[in-house]
Amino acid sequence: MNDEAPLAAGTLSGIRALVTGSSRGIGADTARYLADAGARVAINFRNKEARALKVVAGIEEAGGEAIAVGADLTAPDSVAAMFAMIKAEWDGLDLLVLNASGGMEGGMAEDYALRLNRDAQVDVLEKALPLMPSGSRVVFVTSHQAHFIETTATMDLYEPVARSKRAGEDALRARLGELDERGISFVVVSGDMIEGTITATLLERAQPGALESRREEAGRLYSVAEFAAEVARAAVDPIPDDHTRLVGDVSGFQSP
Repeated sequence: MNDEAPLAAGTLSGIRALVTGSSRGIGADTARYLADAGARVAINFRNKEARALKVVAGIEEAGGEAIAVGADLTAPDSVAAMFAMIKAEWDGLDLLVLNASGGMEGGMAEDYALRLNRDAQVDVLEKALPLMPSGSRVVFVTSHQAHFIETTATMDLYEPVARSKRAGEDALRARLGELDERGISFVVVSGDMIEGTITATLLERAQPGALESRREEAGRLYSVAEFAAEVARAAVDPIPDDHTRLVGDVSGFQSP
């Protein structure tokens, strides 16, 4: 992680945050940044409890507060149990970071990407809303390859995932009116290919040179820690009029 914290200490004091898919990678770094700024953070994991507990321990060692909350986001009962635990621990939630995504894993059902990247995102939001007071915020994390998929083609291997993530984004945006009525703000954080992520590694393995080609086209690619810092800042920065925070170069993408 970068030495410079993206948020000043105390910026998020009193804030109760859940970051989905936060036992590693972008989610874990985002959770650490939020905790460093004073938030109490719930570290969500699907089946790697030891890894999630290690993130919790690191936050606590740094003087922060965190809990690990396991849930398979594609299983509604599991999601309900996660929020029951959060309610019991904190009696509410002020910040929901929808970071978990997937679809390139082996051995999953054909519709897994859509179930996780669209259906589960909506289900998590619906179950979170009763806990979220006016003034809360929802942050949805996506990629340029998904955000712009309707107008800019991506690699064949990634297209099903990109389309499912865009479907998830659209489904969440369809709730903007309801969120506004509740006094809850919403922002999409879209980033380019991120150095060091599993997705980038899998795409590079399937299409050698893809990462370098995108790096040259964009000028540079963000690291996991750098992108996580942008996600953390999205928790407090003013919401753009189009509810979209674009991170990194977008000159190669056509606006939808």
